[in-house]
Amino acid sequence: MNGIRTNAAAVMLGISPNTLRSWERRYGFPKPQRSAGGHRQYSLSEIESLRLTLAETHNVSSAISLARERGEGPSTPSRLTAAFTSFDEDAANRLLEESLALRSVDRTIEEVLLDAVMALSEPAVNSAEYEFAWRYAVGWLSVQRRLAPSATRRDGIMIFDASAPCDLDAVHAQALEVVLRRAGLRTLALTPAIEPTRLGRALRALSPSAVVLTGRRVSLDSIGRLVYAVRTTVPEVIVFDYRSAVPDTGASTVFRLGWSGPPRSRRRRSFPLRRRHPSAPSRRPTLISVGSAGGS
Repeated sequence: MNGIRTNAAAVMLGISPNTLRSWERRYGFPKPQRSAGGHRQYSLSEIESLRLTLAETHNVSSAISLARERGEGPSTPSRLTAAFTSFDEDAANRLLEESLALRSVDRTIEEVLLDAVMALSEPAVNSAEYEFAWRYAVGWLSVQRRLAPSATRRDGIMIFDASAPCDLDAVHAQALEVVLRRAGLRTLALTPAIEPTRLGRALRALSPSAVVLTGRRVSLDSIGRLVYAVRTTVPEVIVFDYRSAVPDTGASTVFRLGWSGPPRSRRRRSFPLRRRHPSAPSRRPTLISVGSAGGS
């Protein structure tokens, strides 16, 4: 029988076992099953859901009512992955809406959506389940990009995405752009297929403080020409590699963001961007925070 004993459930909720049993008698929730030996076995999903709703409402009856309504507990990557493997778009929509009731958009992207898609990815081969998940994810992220508030900062980020349809890198690139936009930064996503000599108008319009290179379907020579063209127009621009788009040759002119997802909302991260004020005494980068410190 799957479940946890009374003492463990009480510890999760921060209450005494007697209080938990009194809630069961008074509200009928959480409702345990009984083991062969007659011991209470509480559903972990019910206890976790109740723990979260208690933190939200600080009221027992309201928390129990909300936990009942949510049913299976908070959205998780595994539940979203299960929806993807069942090709159930309605279930995926419902799970992400549930997550947004508890988490910020940034946390929902990183803690639920990306993990669920990555769970279905396989090296060198795509399954029908993965392609369904990929297309769902990029569509959902596209909506979040459109819903992001207007930019509140002067700094712009240009993203060169060298991924192809159904590449996992493409989902990460789109997720990164959503997080940056929600942080108040202006963004412009392009492909490295653009002729470097035709970048002038875009660079002048955005005046990027940073360029992010992502995706691995372009040659190093093409990347080099793009970076040269950008730096010719915007000399102080800082170049980032995201998810190993650029082979590590030991060059110090490219900052590496590594393989992680978008900047975690649970702890602030910052892009070091060039100084934009004309009186700045040096070219030392300033730090531009992305993500939120926490909360929903």
